[in-house]
Amino acid sequence: MPPKPTDTAPIRFGFLLLPHFTLTAFSGLLDVLRLAGDEGDYSQPVRCTWHVVDETLAPVCSSSAIQVMPSEKLGDPARFDYLVVVGGLLHTGLPLSAAQKLFIQQAADKHVNLVGVCTGVFALMQAGVMHDHRICVSWFHYWDFVEQFPQADPDLIVADRLYVCDRRRITCSGGRASIDVAADILKRHMDQAIVQKALRILQIDNANPQTTPQPLPPGIAPDTHPVVRRAMLLMEQHMGKALTLDTLAGKLNISVRQLERLFKQSTGITPQAYSRGIRLRLAAWMLTHSTKTIAAIASACGFADASHMGREFRSTFEMSPGQWRSRAQLPASLLAAQNPDPVDYVSEVFPGRQDFH
Repeated sequence: MPPKPTDTAPIRFGFLLLPHFTLTAFSGLLDVLRLAGDEGDYSQPVRCTWHVVDETLAPVCSSSAIQVMPSEKLGDPARFDYLVVVGGLLHTGLPLSAAQKLFIQQAADKHVNLVGVCTGVFALMQAGVMHDHRICVSWFHYWDFVEQFPQADPDLIVADRLYVCDRRRITCSGGRASIDVAADILKRHMDQAIVQKALRILQIDNANPQTTPQPLPPGIAPDTHPVVRRAMLLMEQHMGKALTLDTLAGKLNISVRQLERLFKQSTGITPQAYSRGIRLRLAAWMLTHSTKTIAAIASACGFADASHMGREFRSTFEMSPGQWRSRAQLPASLLAAQNPDPVDYVSEVFPGRQDFH
């Protein structure tokens, strides 16, 4: 456990904001530091200090077009206890400059704690400082991460929890979870009552622990057991190669029997049935939105072969995969009259995505 700071040794935070960074992820984490860093409502950096750093002092534009001016140039990263890299929009290419990349690498070499918030974890990966560490990625960007970093160990990618702390690496899915990360960090260094007070000022009862699942998959009741929610997210991330119950239960640190019991209580069906539904839903989407052969779709969705998928597909949708694909070419008015696909929200949840791996 890190030592508690004295009055003359505040916790030092540096923020590296990437172009089009997510404002909520930045401001949420920073406000916890601000409120816990001083007594009263004066925002003085007593227990904590923070600086936005960059290669130049030019303003950095957030994804919402609000600009933030760095207060210091990169310099020596050892002047910080924590370097927080806040990412944003992926389609901009996350242009990590050579100087920024070197700064992150130097921070790792000098044992500075590295925090990747939102798509900031992509920058940490680009800098090559995440080897042999668990990596938290938002469910929304999981497939982007797998595509961009195919060399990453899939067993170390975590997209079912809000954030992950692994030695001197902390990675966070973004959004409101940045508040939870800030609280987790500060509780290592100062009295929990101080952190709790800061959270209450932000109208938050308690910070979420690391094991808290990321947001619900579509169509799942809010009161679904957290373990079941995490199981569902894991199933979605392994649509192409279904996890065995033993493997799934192991990732959740529970027994197979307990997983089956919780799943049945929460959903009324077995984990296997839910997993099959996910893969069939993806198959239906691919039949509509891709030109892949039925055999290729069956393979991509984790079925043994086209015949296996065909049997499961007819049992669920009362038509063959070929009929489903033909149906998708019908005029919209006629398609609506024939009871259109009730599960085709993949395009809405993952806009622009053409494939899943």
